[in-house]
Amino acid sequence: MAKPKFRELRRSYGFDEVAIVPGNITVNPDQTNIELKIEGFTFTIPVLASAMDGVTDVRTAITLSKLGGLGVIHLEGVQTRYDNPDDVLAEIARAPASEITPLLQKVYSAPIKENLIGERIQAIKKAGAVCAASVTPANTKRFAPLTAEAGADILVVASTVTTARHTSKSYEGLIFPKLRKLVSMPIIVGNCVSYSSCLELMQTGISAVLVGVGPGAACTTRQVLGVGVPQITATMDCAMARDDYFRESGRYVPIITDGGFRNGGDICKAVAAGADGVMLGSVLAQAKEAPGLGYHWGMANPHPALPRGTRIKVGTTGTIEQILFGPASVTDGSQNLVGALRTALGICGACDIAEMHKAEMVIAPAITTEGKFWQMAQGRP
Repeated sequence: MAKPKFRELRRSYGFDEVAIVPGNITVNPDQTNIELKIEGFTFTIPVLASAMDGVTDVRTAITLSKLGGLGVIHLEGVQTRYDNPDDVLAEIARAPASEITPLLQKVYSAPIKENLIGERIQAIKKAGAVCAASVTPANTKRFAPLTAEAGADILVVASTVTTARHTSKSYEGLIFPKLRKLVSMPIIVGNCVSYSSCLELMQTGISAVLVGVGPGAACTTRQVLGVGVPQITATMDCAMARDDYFRESGRYVPIITDGGFRNGGDICKAVAAGADGVMLGSVLAQAKEAPGLGYHWGMANPHPALPRGTRIKVGTTGTIEQILFGPASVTDGSQNLVGALRTALGICGACDIAEMHKAEMVIAPAITTEGKFWQMAQGRP
């Protein structure tokens, strides 16, 4: 008798291992519809800025909203711990690499000032922008009422991994159906990477799901904890959960692929894999307006003795508008992201995001290297 296989592993895929197959017809890119709808809100571009201190502050949230996207401000970051967050951000940017981990641990050990939660949200709202505010599951019941009272439009509950069922010592953990009754605004929840966890989150009545564990450029989750699923596979599995839930309930819950993006091609692949929108971190951290001053760092895990991701130097390449809409001044695909997405839809004959979900994809690990000898050679020192 053949010995049974022990815990057979299935293959999973990241952005560099797949390619999108062109369609049999083409569509003018200018005629494509790339809107993202989250309950009563419609965003003309399916782009969210991640709730990270090097990416989103009041100014960038306002700018992104005016451009048609959504900036998510972190209510447990430097914006709500310090009256003058720009001074702290400058200190993080100036710190030598050998001192950055203890500095970040020190910076984020300062208490959160509840009055600053309202001030930051109101500053965004006064500018006429849509305001999305992010909290961790552990602090949601404490901060969600303050967020609603301040006038935020969308609540984001995010952590390294979030599930619908959580075991803790508290008498009652975070229960999303009760949270929906506590605050009337749409609730985006993340992060998850599997069919079952995504389906269970949707069944709680939430408004959208963030997909991705550990792919971010400044995230160390995969190295420190060893958990995560490559983004194409994670997106496809969660998209299947979304579609099954829609067939069962008649309610469409968008999924937003969060992290791991470097260029327009990655965004196009995520959408083809089933994403309704994307959340960008390091790409937008390169904007002139970004609060990280050319640096980007992770901060999702609250454990005081573990590194909060690593600080990386991403540099400054252009304005938020240039990164999203061009004109591109670089050739690596990190600018004019919206143009890239519209063009990919057109090439695949997709008039909107939903049709792009039907595009054929192939396993193609040579997609970024085939025929690119001279490009790679000239990129070497």
